[in-house]
Amino acid sequence: MKKIRNQINGVLLLDKPLGLSSNSAIQRVKYVLNAEKVGHTGTLDPLATGLLPVCLGEATKFASYLLDGDKEYIATAQLGVITDSGDAEGNIVATNVVTTNLATIEQVISQFRGEITQVPPMYSALKHNGRPLYEYARAGISIERPSRNVTIHELELLSYDPTLEQIQFRARVSKGTYIRTLAEDIGNSLGCGASLTGLRRTHSNLFNIDAAYELNELIEIANWQELNILPVDVLCQDLAIFEISDKLLAAVSNGNKCKLTDIKPDHVLVGKGVRVYHQNRFMGVAELQLNQGIVELCPKRMMKSVNL
Repeated sequence: MKKIRNQINGVLLLDKPLGLSSNSAIQRVKYVLNAEKVGHTGTLDPLATGLLPVCLGEATKFASYLLDGDKEYIATAQLGVITDSGDAEGNIVATNVVTTNLATIEQVISQFRGEITQVPPMYSALKHNGRPLYEYARAGISIERPSRNVTIHELELLSYDPTLEQIQFRARVSKGTYIRTLAEDIGNSLGCGASLTGLRRTHSNLFNIDAAYELNELIEIANWQELNILPVDVLCQDLAIFEISDKLLAAVSNGNKCKLTDIKPDHVLVGKGVRVYHQNRFMGVAELQLNQGIVELCPKRMMKSVNL
C-alpha cells in the first residue's frame, strides 16, 4: 500500500549542516515532513553550511526562478596551502610561505570588487560533453574552461589571523560565482596561494539565514503546519504581477494561450515573464508574447490545483 504523504506546497528555509550534500539534506527534510516532493534552489557543497531554500510540492516547478539571484557567503581561506579542488576536501599539491600583512590583504581584496572574470574550477558540476567536470578531475584529466564574467557586489575582509595564516571574508555575489575560485585568486594575488576551509551561505535572494530551521528543529516539531513555510510565489518575486479576469481563468488554468485584446503591442510587459494571479491567488508564471500584432498570455509553469 502506497504511503500517504503530506501535500505541502511552499518554501522552507533550511540551515544545512556541515558534511551533508544538498540532496541528502533535502531528502531528510522530505522524510521528516513526510512530504510528497522536494527540491532546492542552488547546491551547497558538503563542506558548506547555511541557507538552503527547500522547495516543497508545487514550489519545485518554480525553483529555477530563484537560481539567478544574488547570494551572500561568509568564507574562511587558508593562505599558503593549495589543493587540487580549491578547498579542504582536496589533496594538498603545494604549500608556500606566507609573507603578507593586513594592509596588503585589504588592498588585494579591493581589486576583486565589481565585475571580474573567473575560470570555473575543475571540481564543479559544470558539464563537458555531457559529463560533470569533477568526473574528469577525479580521473586526473584537466579540461580547458573558458573564463566568464561574474559580479562581486560586496567583498569585505572580516578578519586576518597571522598565526593561523587564515582570512575570513564576506562576499555578496552574482549567479555563477565560485567562492572557492575567489579564495584561490585572492591567495594567488597575495603571492602565496590559498584554499577554502570554511563556507557559510547567509543570504539567497530575499531569504536570510536568520529565518532558517536546523534539521534538529524540524524533527522536534510534531506538526508541519506549525512551521513557517513560505508561499510558492516568493520564488518569483522579481516578476511583475498580472491579474486575470474570471473570463480567462479556465483557459489559463489548463495552460492555454489567451488573447489580450485590451493590451497594446507596445505594453512594457510584452516579451517578459509575469506572475499570474486570479483574485489575489497565485496561479503560476506566464509570458506576454506578441503574435501577429495581438498580445497573448502564454502560460509557462502553472500550479496544479486551482479551484475553478
